[in-house]
Amino acid sequence: MTLRYEPIEAHYVHSQRLILHAEEKLAEGDRIQASEKAWGAVAHYFKHLAAQRGWRYVTHADAFRISDRLAAELEEPRVKTLFSVANSMHGNFYQDQKSLDHIGQEIEEVKALLDILRRGENSNGR
Repeated sequence: MTLRYEPIEAHYVHSQRLILHAEEKLAEGDRIQASEKAWGAVAHYFKHLAAQRGWRYVTHADAFRISDRLAAELEEPRVKTLFSVANSMHGNFYQDQKSLDHIGQEIEEVKALLDILRRGENSNGR
């Protein structure tokens, strides 16, 4: 069995690309894809950070544990709250319940989470 090699940096690049795609899909009026792209941006950034730290990230439950660990590490409790927003966007991919305005506001929250994570990563010398 051959395992696919994924460099840590690939997840960071995917995260940056996906948040841009989320904004594009929002502008196109595609609620489902805007929601999922925003979630994907966070999921890939978490994969990036988890890989740097040697943390497990295989399941959705792992993502919640990572949000707890990052909130503690960065001394920023908003990480957990903003992660919950991103997770609700993942749910919207399946439910399609949110308005474009609501999704737009949540994309801004996801961008705030990504900014917190980026600042924390830079301040820790990673």
